[in-house]
Amino acid sequence: MATILRKSRDAVPVQDHRLGHGDSTEDEEPQEMDESRGPLEESGCTISDGEEEEEEEEEVDDLVLEDMERFEASFKNITQRYRLINRIGEGTFSTVYKAEDLLYEHYKNDWDLDAMDEKANGRANGKHRPRYVAIKKIYVTSSPLRILNELDLLHDLRNSPNVCPLITSFRHQDQVIAVLPFFQHKDFRDYYRDMTVSDMRIYFHSLFTALRSVHETGIIHRDIKPTNFLYSPAQQRGVLVDFGLAEREGTDASHCVCEFEGSDRNRRIQTSVYASTYNAAQQSGQQPRPAYPANDQRSSRRANRAGTRGFRAPEVLLKCTRQTCLIDNWSCGVILLTFLSKRFPFFHSADDIDAFIELCTIFGKKRMKETALLHGQVLQTNIPTIGDSGHTWEKVLLWCTSRNKKDGAGLSKEELEAVEFMKCCLELDPSKRITADEALQHPFLADVMEHSDDGGY
Repeated sequence: MATILRKSRDAVPVQDHRLGHGDSTEDEEPQEMDESRGPLEESGCTISDGEEEEEEEEEVDDLVLEDMERFEASFKNITQRYRLINRIGEGTFSTVYKAEDLLYEHYKNDWDLDAMDEKANGRANGKHRPRYVAIKKIYVTSSPLRILNELDLLHDLRNSPNVCPLITSFRHQDQVIAVLPFFQHKDFRDYYRDMTVSDMRIYFHSLFTALRSVHETGIIHRDIKPTNFLYSPAQQRGVLVDFGLAEREGTDASHCVCEFEGSDRNRRIQTSVYASTYNAAQQSGQQPRPAYPANDQRSSRRANRAGTRGFRAPEVLLKCTRQTCLIDNWSCGVILLTFLSKRFPFFHSADDIDAFIELCTIFGKKRMKETALLHGQVLQTNIPTIGDSGHTWEKVLLWCTSRNKKDGAGLSKEELEAVEFMKCCLELDPSKRITADEALQHPFLADVMEHSDDGGY
């Protein structure tokens, strides 16, 4: 009996994996992170393939077909390994295609949990059926350092639960592709309004399971949003994808006022230019007015603001130079707010200033001033509709869902439990915000059992 030897094809991102024999590209200047993407951009325009696996040929738009043909023509020998089926995602930095793995039987496929589950449960009948992958074509305009960073992080996270693993990667001339498992999921916009609180518990248990493993490795995802967590309501399982903006915690970090102890921070605030101007105005009986040094010798404040509008944490909006993994947990809170309010996207800001004003409307000027001072910034606004105390989350959610507490249509007990958990995620002070590990131990998620037998990707 002939024995088929299967070799591993695990990617090592620091090496050059080629389909053809293209020349290496010269290094280019790293591009500045996109700071103004909308909530439906960068992996946001994904195509849902439904809950049942499809065996029939999919209908492909003519323009998409032309795009795939150009890709096949430009990337040498790719058609010998993969059969492109459809374009399933298109964003700022990449395009994602669904493809059949033509050489599946020639390699070890430890990443294919469905196939392993079939074997474990005796459902494998030996009949060959198509195995699908997702091919991420990273645009050539991306800097080599950014591409290397993404592949390197994916390689480090290859055994992390609920994180989409990297199967392998290839380079042909100046084009790089990453090959990932194709995960059957449903478009977020098709199910978020129908989610019960019990469904939300399972969803966020899966999401925080992924984040715990990511954060334990010291990696910040930086772009947590519904379209980057591919979820299947039928299977009650999801995977975290798109590490194009991810970075290791501490990258390019510098000192920020938020690092100091309360007494030291207060001392620095009291001796600031703002405090001296404010105190002088009060002593003279005048109304304090915003002021700044005529010849400010301080260097401009630079911080990573990458992410998607509406999901950025307050410290990102305030250009904190000591951002941590906790910015991802804020974004999870925004997703939960989306579920509870049944509004997507919940925030509609055009820029960081608008985003901060939106938070002021909810949390109030008083708390937002304290948050700004926490990072060495000053909040000054003359918008009359922004109150000092803000609104409770219960009031916000009742308004969003057109309910009135006076009519007996208040939030249910389960919804109130979800709100308490959401408050832990949407904590303005990152030092008080819940961690991924604490989230999984929180009463809202503690009793949730993982649905998949193997624990997910």
